[in-house]
Amino acid sequence: MSVDVLTFGLNHVSAPVAVRERVSMPLDLLKPALDGLRSAFGSSVKEAAILSTCNRTEIYCAAEPQVSERLPSWMAEFNRLEAGSLQPHLYRYQKNEAVRHAFRVASGLDSMVLGEPQILGQMKDAVRVANEAGALGTTLHQLFQRTFSVAKEVRSQTAIGAHSVSMAAAAVRLAERVFGDLSQASVLFIGAGEMIELCATHFAALNPKQIMVANRTLERADLLAAHFMAKTMKLSELPDKLADFDVIVSCTASSLPILGLGMVERATRLRRHRPMVMVDLAVPRDIENEVGRLADVYLYSVDDLGRMVQSGTDARRAAVVQAEAIIETRVQNFMHWLENREIVPAIIDMQQAADRVRLAELDHARRLLARGESPEVVLEQLAYGLTQKYLHGPLAALNQSEAAEREQLLALLPRLMPGVSRRR
Repeated sequence: MSVDVLTFGLNHVSAPVAVRERVSMPLDLLKPALDGLRSAFGSSVKEAAILSTCNRTEIYCAAEPQVSERLPSWMAEFNRLEAGSLQPHLYRYQKNEAVRHAFRVASGLDSMVLGEPQILGQMKDAVRVANEAGALGTTLHQLFQRTFSVAKEVRSQTAIGAHSVSMAAAAVRLAERVFGDLSQASVLFIGAGEMIELCATHFAALNPKQIMVANRTLERADLLAAHFMAKTMKLSELPDKLADFDVIVSCTASSLPILGLGMVERATRLRRHRPMVMVDLAVPRDIENEVGRLADVYLYSVDDLGRMVQSGTDARRAAVVQAEAIIETRVQNFMHWLENREIVPAIIDMQQAADRVRLAELDHARRLLARGESPEVVLEQLAYGLTQKYLHGPLAALNQSEAAEREQLLALLPRLMPGVSRRR
C-alpha cells in the first residue's frame, strides 16, 4: 500500500474558539496523543506529528491514504466529543496540498496575524516532541526540515512580517478604546508565558499606574515582573484582588476557566460598575464566556483580536504573492524528492539482481581459469555471458509484447539503454 503525506485538522478560519479549545493539546499531552494515534491506526500510520496552538490543532502524517477518512472519528474520540461533532470544521490535505499547507503555516501565511513569527517556534516544538516520541521517520523529518527552510526563505526574501500588528498591540488598542490614556490604569497579567511577556512589553511602554503578574508559580512571575518593575501575586489571591484592576490580560495553559462569572460579578460590584477590559488569549479559554454579558465588562477573545488585526494587513498583501511563489517552487522540489523515494525499492531490486548475475558469471569465470582455460577466452566468455543476461529481459519483453505495448517499449529503449536509437 502506498504512503501519502497527509494533513488534517482545524484552525481559526474553520472553527471558532469554542470548538478549538475542545481539541487543543498542551505540549505535555502531545506524546500521549501520538501514542494513541499510532496505537489506533497501527501500521497504517507510519509517521506522525501534532501541532496544537491557540489558533489550530493539526495532525501531520506519513500514512496510507484511507487514514484521512478515519481521522475525524479518532480526534473526536480522543477528546471525548460526539462522533461527527468536529466534521463541519475540519480540513484534509493530501500529497502536494499537504506539503503546501505545512509550508504556508510555518511562513505565517495561514496565521490569524499575517506573517506572525511565533508559529514557527511552535511548529519546531511539535516536531521535537514527535521526534522524542519516536513518531518521526525519513518522510516527515525531511518535510519539516524543508518547512523550516522555506519559512526562513520567505521571511528573509519578502516583507511578509514587516509592520505586523501583533495580538499584543491589538490588546493595547482595545484597552485604549475604553479608557483612553492608560497612564492611570491598573493592569493585571495572568500567566507568565511568551504571549503574556509580549503583552506586558506593549502595555509597559505606556507607563500604566500599576502592573501586576499573577501566576501559579511565583518564581516565573517574579522573573517576568522584574523586566517591567511589576508586582506579583498568586492565582489564589485573584478573588480578593480582581476588583483592583482596570485591564486583565490572561493566557495560561489551564484546561479549565480561571475567572468565573461569579468572581467577576463580585469584582464589578466592588468597582461600583467602573468598566473593566478583559482580554482572554488562552485556548482553552481562561475566562468564562458568560462574563461578556456583564454590562461593565468588555471581554475579548483571541478571535476578537484576530479580526481586529486582520484590518491592518493590507500593506503586506503584495508580499503574499512573492511568498506563495517561493512556496510553490519548494513544494515541487519536495514532491520530486518524495516521488524519487518511491522508486528506491525498485532500484535496490535491480541492483541486487545485477549483482547476482555478476557474481554468478564471475564464479563461472574463476572455475574456467582454475581448469587452465586461457584468460583471453575466459574474459571473452565473461563479457558474452554478462551481455546476454543484460539483454535477456528487454529482448524477452519486446518479443512477447503486442503492438501498443511494443510501441511504448521501443519509445523507452533510448532512455533505458543509452546508445540505442529507435529505428523504423
